[in-house]
This record gives sequence, C-alpha cells and structure tokens, in this order.
Amino acid sequence: MEEKMKNLKIPEYAMKVIKEEQQKLQYLEPTSSEFNVTRNYLDWLTNMPWGLVSEENTDLKKAKEALDEGHYGMKDVKQRILEFIAINILKKSVGGKILCFHGPPGVGKTSIAKSIAAALNRQYFRFSVGGMTDVSEIKGHRRTYVGAMPGKMIQCLKKVQTENPLVLIDEIDKIGGAGFHGDPASALLELLDPEQNANFNDHFLDVPIDLTKVLFICTANEVDRIPGALRDRMELIDVSGYLAEEKMQIARKYLIPQARKETSLTEEQLTISEDVLDELIKHYCRESGVRNLQKHIERIFRKAALQIAEVDQSSAASVISVTSENLTKYVGKPKFTSDRMYDITPPGVVMGLAWTAMGGSALYIETVLKRAVDESSDKDGSLETTGNLGDVMKESVRTALTVAKGILSREKPDSKFFEKAHIHIHVPEGATPKDGPSAGVTLVSSLLSLALNKPVRQRMAMTGEISLTGKVLPVGGIREKVIAARRVGATLVFLPSENRRDYDELPDFMRDDIEVRFVTHYDELYKELFE
Repeated sequence: MEEKMKNLKIPEYAMKVIKEEQQKLQYLEPTSSEFNVTRNYLDWLTNMPWGLVSEENTDLKKAKEALDEGHYGMKDVKQRILEFIAINILKKSVGGKILCFHGPPGVGKTSIAKSIAAALNRQYFRFSVGGMTDVSEIKGHRRTYVGAMPGKMIQCLKKVQTENPLVLIDEIDKIGGAGFHGDPASALLELLDPEQNANFNDHFLDVPIDLTKVLFICTANEVDRIPGALRDRMELIDVSGYLAEEKMQIARKYLIPQARKETSLTEEQLTISEDVLDELIKHYCRESGVRNLQKHIERIFRKAALQIAEVDQSSAASVISVTSENLTKYVGKPKFTSDRMYDITPPGVVMGLAWTAMGGSALYIETVLKRAVDESSDKDGSLETTGNLGDVMKESVRTALTVAKGILSREKPDSKFFEKAHIHIHVPEGATPKDGPSAGVTLVSSLLSLALNKPVRQRMAMTGEISLTGKVLPVGGIREKVIAARRVGATLVFLPSENRRDYDELPDFMRDDIEVRFVTHYDELYKELFE
C-alpha cells in the first residue's frame, strides 16, 4: 500500500484520512469484521487515481480522422469536440465538460462517445441510468451498511486509473423518479454541475473527489423528459435522423464492411447491389436511425454464410449475388409497400408533419361528416375526435375550429356549415398516442377543405401551431419534419416564419426537390391551399 501511494499525488485532506485509518488498522484483530471494513476502505482510497492524468491528444487532424472513421455526418457533434480539443491546446491544460446528445434511437449517440474517447486519447467508461431508482448507485452506500460499495463514479475512477476519463451516462431521459431510495436525478445534479463537482462527495469514501477534468457525455431520446435543473447544467447537441441518401452512404461505408468482417465473407463471395440498399431503405427501414438497417444487412450476410457453408466453397454456388429480385428470400416481404397513405387526398384530408422520439413522420388529418348537413334544422352541430389524442391536441382542435369558423364566415357569410354540421376528426394510427400543438394549421386546413368540399393541393404538407387570431406559431423538430416530407414525396411544405432559422441550418442536399414557404398568418397559407 505504501509502495502504491508513492506514485500518487494524494491531497492533504485525503492523506490525513488514510493515516488515521492505517493507525486504526494496527490495533484491530485481523479476524474482526471491523478489520475487513477498514482494509476495504483503505483499498478504495489508495486505488483512486490521485493526480494521474492520461496524456490528451492535441492533434486536431488526427482527432478529426478518428471521428470520421467511425461515423458519417454528425457535423455538430464533431465540430464541438474539435472546439473542446482546441481550447485544451490553448489553455495547455486538461479540462472537463458536460454535453448531452439527444435524438432518435439508432443514430449513433452512444457509439460516437467511444470514437470521441479514442479521438481525445481518454479512457472510456459507460453506465446507464435508465430505470435507476436508487441514489446509492450514484452516491454510494454509507460504510455502516454490510457490503457497502462506492457509487458508479468512484468505481469508474478506480477502473480507468485516470482523473480525466470520458464518462458516458446513457439514457438520462429514462432515469427513475423520486422514491423510497431517494431521487437519482437530483443526485446527478452535484455530479454534473461544473461549480460543484470539484468536491464531489461519495457517501462511501466521504472524501472530496475532483471531477473537473472528466468529460461527461449524456444521451437521451427526448430532452423534455430530462428534469429541468439537470437539463440546465448540460450543453445540448441535437443528433438528428438520417435521410435516405445518408443511410445509403452509412450502409456502404460502415455497415456492409462491418458485416463482412463479422462473417468473413469476401466481396467475391457476396455482392449486394445499390438497388438492394435502396429497396431496404425505402421498404424495410424507414425509421430515422440505422439500427434496423444494420439488422437487415446482418441478416443477409448470415443467410448467405449459411448457404455458402452448406455447399462446396470452391463451386459456383458459393458465389452469391443479392439483387432486388431475390431480396425477399433473405429478409422477407417488405414492411412498407407505399410511400403515402393517400395518393390523392379527398376533401377533408390534409397531410401534416409530426415529430416524435423515433423521428419525423407524415401525419394525416381526416375530417368527415357523420351525416348530411341540414342548415334548416334547429339543432346545433357536433364535433367528435378520435385517434388517441392528448389534451393539448384536443385543445388545438377546438382552437382550429374557431379559426376555421372565422375564415368561412368571411369567405361565405351565408354558410351555416360549422353551426349545423356533425363533424368527426380522426388521426390515423390510433394505437399511437399523439399530442402537441403543431398540427394546428393542418386541422384548420382539413376543416376548411371539408366545409368548402374542395381537396387541398396534392403533395403538400404543413406544420405549425395556430393561435385564435390565426397567427402561425413556431414548432420543433423542423429537420425531422423536412426529412419526413421528402420521404413521402411532398413537393411543397408550409412552415412557420419563425422557424426559418432552423430550416436555413439544414444542409443544401436536404433542401433539394422540395419547395418551402414560410407563413406568419394563416391567411397566407389559405391563399395557396387549393389548386
């Protein structure tokens, strides 16, 4: 133990505790339980990497190559890491930071953390907090308990033996709430606060530990589910979903070579055509990430490996070519057969755009009459909504109805359609819960299309919150929504004017083949609603 301590720069306050415990140990019987507890405590204290720092990479070019080697795209993430390295070079010191990567599943949030550790030449440690309900997992148990252990952060430092590791805290949006064993989200506040973590206090060690050199990276699917105080301490970086073109590049540069390596199949033994990748992306793997695409590619390689293993490897049968004609033999029938639910939308049906933790998607609003309108009737009309709508969306329906009434009374003053009609609004995919205000303009358009009995423009999509006076308010997830619009073949998209900045940040290739118009008030959209 003394030999081990010679190489460490143990601070005075920790050295004092170690000396006290060593003195106590001398007077204890080796067979007593107290001896084992004290010995275990001393082991943990002397196994901390006091003053040990791994030499950080200061070569920006090498770091960029390491990041590009493992992941395609992710411009914002890579840029932020290069900035971090540049600051450390100028400061001539090793610093820490708290970042949070958020985006749909399967876009590479967890895996890029490993690449970042390699690019920075830092030790890597990962722990998941998804479903965690016990504070002791983070802060450790007090030594009075039998079998007490330090928390995850102290275990990390013992394992990596350096004061400046990269620590990945996975699934931070799924952390358990407050319960009988405390609130782990609140325990993370001290760990992830740059002002407090210079003196992080673990219940087991009971000695302040300096975590200012640690680079913390958190991952989440939904930022809104992260407690506000915790979110405030992190720098949020959006890791968005991928377009079909990006998925094609990822499959070609990363997924196929990886599958070849795992199955040992050469390019001569198995060839996969471009058409096959296109077919997989369009009809099997439409989600924002590439995890499902990876599974399908691996499935093709596994089946091909079985075929080759069953025959004589030197024969012609050991050379396999996968084409769009024989693809179903390897991955089964397509999951998606058409791009859109409606090829031609009838009156009352409008394509909106939605954004979830899984990425963007087209959201159709269907509005129909339950029975014919009788304007001479004394009875008032009614409005029914279905499709698993949340409270915010139900309020949005009522707001949209008021706005639609105002526009119809201006365009057709004699019409009593909304007063007498029995309207049913449905949002398809009833098993999926839907909420949020971003379908406001779509709901107004759907109601007006039904009232005027005119179909809206074909291949048109829209998103935006609506106010009672008809103002179109900004919404989130613009990148995902534009990707979804392109995927379903929309050629014209209406967005709120206040989201222009979000749209301008999109890469040029993402804006090709699509026309976007920005509106401040619904009247601007109404002028272009019909052919």
